[in-house]
Amino acid sequence: MAKESMKARERKRAEMVAKYAAKRKALKEAGDYEALQKLPRNASPVRKHNRCKLTGRPKGYMRTFGISRVMFREMANQGLIPGVKKASW
Repeated sequence: MAKESMKARERKRAEMVAKYAAKRKALKEAGDYEALQKLPRNASPVRKHNRCKLTGRPKGYMRTFGISRVMFREMANQGLIPGVKKASW
């Protein structure tokens, strides 16, 4: 499990990206890069990092499910993810 502070930091970044999205788009279209640089750093969507919704694990993130590969495997084996079952051949 990730530290709660790391999860909170990512949530804060996500909120800030959403808050400044329209303003960033307008400044980019206008070509005003000096004003764009004056916005907070965390307002840039590049600084966001995908994390598992359950554990906060930053690596092995599966975008389609929003969870890490470890949690995906556990949940799939328990039958908690519809339409997913273990392959056997």
